[in-house]
Order: sequence, then C-alpha cells, then structure tokens
Amino acid sequence: MMLLRPPGVYRPQSDTRLLTAALRGAAVPPGSRVLELGTGTGAVAVAAARRGCQVVAVDVSPWAVLTARINARVRGLPMRVLRGDLFAPVAGKTFDVILANPPYVPGNIDPAAVRGRARAWEAGPEGRTLLDRICQAAPHHLTPSGTLLMVHSALNGVEPTLVALRQAGLRASVVARHREPFGPVLRGRAESLTARGLLSPGQGHEELVVIRADRAARGGGHEHGSRAA
Repeated sequence: MMLLRPPGVYRPQSDTRLLTAALRGAAVPPGSRVLELGTGTGAVAVAAARRGCQVVAVDVSPWAVLTARINARVRGLPMRVLRGDLFAPVAGKTFDVILANPPYVPGNIDPAAVRGRARAWEAGPEGRTLLDRICQAAPHHLTPSGTLLMVHSALNGVEPTLVALRQAGLRASVVARHREPFGPVLRGRAESLTARGLLSPGQGHEELVVIRADRAARGGGHEHGSRAA
C-alpha cells in the first residue's frame, strides 16, 4: 500500500505489517468502532477503515495527523484523525478494538522531551514508558466485548505486559511473533543496552510480539505471524 510519508513521520515497517496482519486475523466485523494510537502515516487505521470499521486515529505529531488525514482522504475513507497524547482526545469514549504500536526502544532520553521522528521510538529506560500507560488506560476504553491489539519488542519484557493487562481484568496472550534484525537506532545502542543486560553479547536481532487482550472470554488461539529501529 503506497502512502504519503513526509520527513519526520515514522515509515511503516515490519511492526506495522505485523499489527495489520493481527487485525486481519482478528476478523473484526464491519461497523466496529476502532481506535488506533500513534497512527503515524495511518497505515493500520486505513486497513481498518477499508474493512468497513468506524475508525478514529490519534497521534501526538501534527505532521503525522496531517499525513494520516491525507492518506485516508485520497482513498475516500471516512476516518477521523485527532491530535493528542494517547487517549486524551477520546476521553470517556469506548471502542470495540484498540490498536497500538507505541514507541518501545529503550534509551536514556525522556520521551516527553522528544520532538520529530524520534517520537516514534524513544520509550524511556526500559522501553515501557508508553506501554505501561496503555496497559493501564486501555481497559477503560474498551467496550464489554472489546479487544486490544498491541505490538512491541520482547526487549521491553512480554510478561510485564501480559501481567498488567490480566490484572486489569483482560484475557491476554501473545498472538504473533516475528524476529527482526536491528535497525540503525538499536545498532547504535547495542553496546549500552548489552551493558545494562537488555541484550545478549553479540545480539543483532529482536523479537517483536503482538499481544491481544480481550474483555470477553474467547477460544484458545495460536501464535501466528515487526519496528526495525
């Protein structure tokens, strides 16, 4: 899918494709209310809108908001794109599906102080600054039978995400995995992350996961099958 992507807006990569595939696998029915957090170019939101879903997409970057709006408009898709921090623009609203591909690269920079394209990957010391916020807030924005689909790196810890979502009353599991070579950001941080114990010596890849969390019980699923930073 060809998308407008001006400088400063995160380019759809393997994690985008992994989340889009998980959306297809979830068999979301037309008419479902879908929220995408951190939409970037709007790639995943556009995929949901093409399935006939009622889509709201959110991003903190004004360039990303404009880009996603254009990408939806040229396709004739009635997608709303709002600027703001995570759930702030949709306070008090609930959705059948929440999609999230938050920043997850560990680093020493405060994500709140980041501007430009780095907003798409800077995620604090453990890479969980936004992940933890989504785990805490998402259950309050799901309908009684709603589903969260979220992609992140196993470097951030998969178990903490599952535990946080289960403690919030959701049924959570890993539904997709993908092994991805390091991109330039992680390659540049490999030495410091190895010293901190987040990487094994000589490691040059990460595992990306999609976690699904449901309010309602569902039948057991199988893992199937990525942000090269």
